Amino acid sequence: MLRIPAPLLAVAAILSVQFGSAWARTHFDAVGPTGAATLRLVFAAVILLAVVRPKVRSWKRQQWLAAVVLGLALAGMNSLIYLALARIPLGVAVTLEFTGPLVLALVQTRRIRDALWAALAFAGVVLLGVGSTGQVALAGVLLAFGAAAFWATYIIANSRAGRAIEGIDGLAVAATVAAVVVAPFGAGQAADAIVGEPSLVLVFVVVAVLTSALPYALEMVALRRLSTRVFGVLSSLGPGVAALAGFLVVGQALDVREIVALALVTAASVGVTLGSGREPPAPHPVAG
Repeated sequence: MLRIPAPLLAVAAILSVQFGSAWARTHFDAVGPTGAATLRLVFAAVILLAVVRPKVRSWKRQQWLAAVVLGLALAGMNSLIYLALARIPLGVAVTLEFTGPLVLALVQTRRIRDALWAALAFAGVVLLGVGSTGQVALAGVLLAFGAAAFWATYIIANSRAGRAIEGIDGLAVAATVAAVVVAPFGAGQAADAIVGEPSLVLVFVVVAVLTSALPYALEMVALRRLSTRVFGVLSSLGPGVAALAGFLVVGQALDVREIVALALVTAASVGVTLGSGREPPAPHPVAG
């Protein structure tokens, strides 16, 4: 995995999480949004703990803090976006959520060229959400913006945890923290649904792999070699991938406006990726 270009790892993570989320959305009637988030995080934590077996005995306070902050960001991001998806269309929710990484990219930019790429991506993301306002509930919008804030926090926290903790041990612990935080809100409904339909266990094991275990591991590796600013703009591919997943999995058709928006965010992502090779990586924090 270390030989694969970091931008390619980030794009693979986006594909995995968006198609997995679209599939999870088709099961909200059975488990509810918080139940789905709980199953996703619990199974992801179990998978990561079993595979990684994090060695935490030698961890210092800063390493524990990094893992806990990352876990809280995961909990907020996953639960709020699922609650938003239950109230507003998939493409709109993901568009609003991705304002988090884009704002982070704009805040951290130091070159006019990068600011222009970020602005182009932001314009595409906004365009992707235009035209569906009649279907958008205020509660869903606020929940999606809350998920956006946690997404930006996740990018920063993942970068710090990935550099402070060897391997993906920090991710395994963070996923466990996230599962513990979210479980009290969705465990009851999830358990009732599984009793009535045991096959949901297999469904959400796959969802956990696609939306949590695999993409978060890919992103943690990618963030060791990408600055959070570049990763934030590259993540703007997400709404386009979500729209494609919505079309293929949920049956939502693309219109001309959405195709134009996808072209804008794709152009911005390609531009910032091509320019990232001349940019030094973000400084490594000291583990103390």
